[in-house]
Order: sequence, then structure tokens, then C-alpha cells
Amino acid sequence: MNNQDPIADMLTRIRNANRVGRRMVLIPRSKICTGIAQVLKDEGYIEEVDEIADTQQGQLRIKLKYSLSGDKVIHTIDRTSKPGCRVYRSVGDLPKILNGMGIVVISTSKGVMSDRKAREANVGGELLCTVS
Repeated sequence: MNNQDPIADMLTRIRNANRVGRRMVLIPRSKICTGIAQVLKDEGYIEEVDEIADTQQGQLRIKLKYSLSGDKVIHTIDRTSKPGCRVYRSVGDLPKILNGMGIVVISTSKGVMSDRKAREANVGGELLCTVS
């Protein structure tokens, strides 16, 4: 299947799996999706990311994270920059989600990173998604 927006597809798959309480979700692998998944893992929103090789592009197996009582760690995950309307911010204009309790995933010239790491590296970029 030809997918026009792999980031939106990834976020929708994670959102849907999270809503029904699934532990794992499979996502078609791409460099940008791998970068976003790694940021989510580093920030503690997902437990594990594995790459599964196949004859085509491969897949990412993402293990979602839940608390001991079964509560969801990811409450909202939304796409910010869309193919029809790209959203760019400089390092001084990066938003804070829930006063720092959430993150913004940013595509920068130094790779995909969270807003905290972008402030440390003093770089801005395209706002891909927000997670809280």
C-alpha cells in the first residue's frame, strides 16, 4: 500500500493500539519513523523498539508502556506539522507541552530529537508531533 504520510500512519497506529490496550504494534519502517520511535523510547513513553527485517522495507515492532495498574503512559499523541502545512520553529520559539510534562518531537539538522534535547543542542526545526 502506498502511504503518503508515514508519520501520521505511525501515530494513528500507536494511538489506536493504545486505546484498545494492546502491548505491541507493528509499523512500516522508515528512517523518520525509527527516529520518532527512538525519541519516544528515550523519553519513557514506550518500552522497546525492534526492527523486523522482511523482503520489503521492514517493520518496527513497538512495545507500548503501561503503568503497574494498567494506566496508559501515552494520553495524547498528535501530528503537528502536516504535508500540506509544515510547521517550523527556532530554538527560542519551541513550545512547552503541559509546562514540560509532555514532549514535542522535532526533526532538526542534527536528527530527530525531543524539544528538551533541541534546547540543549540549541537547534530548531520542524515540529513533527506532540506527546503527553
